[in-house]
Amino acid sequence: MTTRLEQVWHEIDPDRLKKNLIDMIDIYSPSGKEEDIQLFLEEQLRATGTDVRRQVVDEEERFNLITTMGSDSPDLYLVGHVDTVPAWDIDEYAAVEEWGVIRGLGSADMKGGCAAMVEAWTALATLPEDQRPSLGLLLVVGEEENGDGSARFLEECCPRSVIIGEPTALLPAFDHYGYMEVTLITQGRRIHSSLPELGHNAIESMLRVLLQIERSTAFRQQATKLVYSIREMSSSRAGFVVPDRCEAMIDLHLSPDLSPVTVRTIIEKTLEQARSSIKGLDLEVVFNFEAGGYQLAPEDNTINILEEIYPRLNLPLNLVPFRSHSDGNLFFQAGSKPLILGPGSLETAHTADEQTSFAEVEDAARIYAALALG
Repeated sequence: MTTRLEQVWHEIDPDRLKKNLIDMIDIYSPSGKEEDIQLFLEEQLRATGTDVRRQVVDEEERFNLITTMGSDSPDLYLVGHVDTVPAWDIDEYAAVEEWGVIRGLGSADMKGGCAAMVEAWTALATLPEDQRPSLGLLLVVGEEENGDGSARFLEECCPRSVIIGEPTALLPAFDHYGYMEVTLITQGRRIHSSLPELGHNAIESMLRVLLQIERSTAFRQQATKLVYSIREMSSSRAGFVVPDRCEAMIDLHLSPDLSPVTVRTIIEKTLEQARSSIKGLDLEVVFNFEAGGYQLAPEDNTINILEEIYPRLNLPLNLVPFRSHSDGNLFFQAGSKPLILGPGSLETAHTADEQTSFAEVEDAARIYAALALG
């Protein structure tokens, strides 16, 4: 592998990689509006001489891109999602480069990973056809919403292994947190706001419920395994009145050894206690989504490659769990073995200060190429 790897690494072009990453960030591609960036990436991939297939997800304008190389059906796919969350400021989402850091919407989550995968693919495609690894590249839509791009791919194909370029600061994650999304709805009684004693304030009820959840013994017992975050809260808006409806959305990230069934039971018991202790509470709970985490035993070949490559790139090799939700949950449920590994970090993802080190993006391309050849 060493000779081929050195040849492929020589073909990795930092200037081309940086230009492609900046161009990708400059293309606004929130979930549901990914066509422009897919057209851009399709052109990049076709320039390598490999066949590229569009896989329609739900309409002609929304499609995954799939390309393969090698003589056999690939056991390994590089997987990246091209969509982002909506821009915080539609005038300020574009790429800005400063002191080796590239900022902009999607720079970490995960256009940095996608750009590195495309660059690794481009370099691998320079090998003679009989020396190319059996490898697939999948660029999907919709990860930031409901994972419909990956779900569509998995209807047709479930590779043995995938590498997903979510931001991990290049620390390999073979373990993955689970995720649950829960909606709470409280109902009250609307009345003029100068007479609150005659109504029932749905916001006050919701605040009491949320406080009870946070203080519950069960949640404290699972504190090291359960990440609890109130994502959204909204109420009815009807002028100068006591609100009669409040809705809160809760994100729960579960350590790999904590099942959604266990957490659901904890929540249901906690809410039953709230119903009995909060006067006049009218509460509805909806479990919108849940996906269990996983723990993978790293294959010896993969670990051996990482142990060889990371010192050459002057990178620390520490295995960490991935604490967020990703398409890795879907691939694992389908029977694949997902490794989460990419440039950038979750600390800035989905924020107005999203960024990634370009050195990490370049190193990611080299790591992906090494794992593909391995």
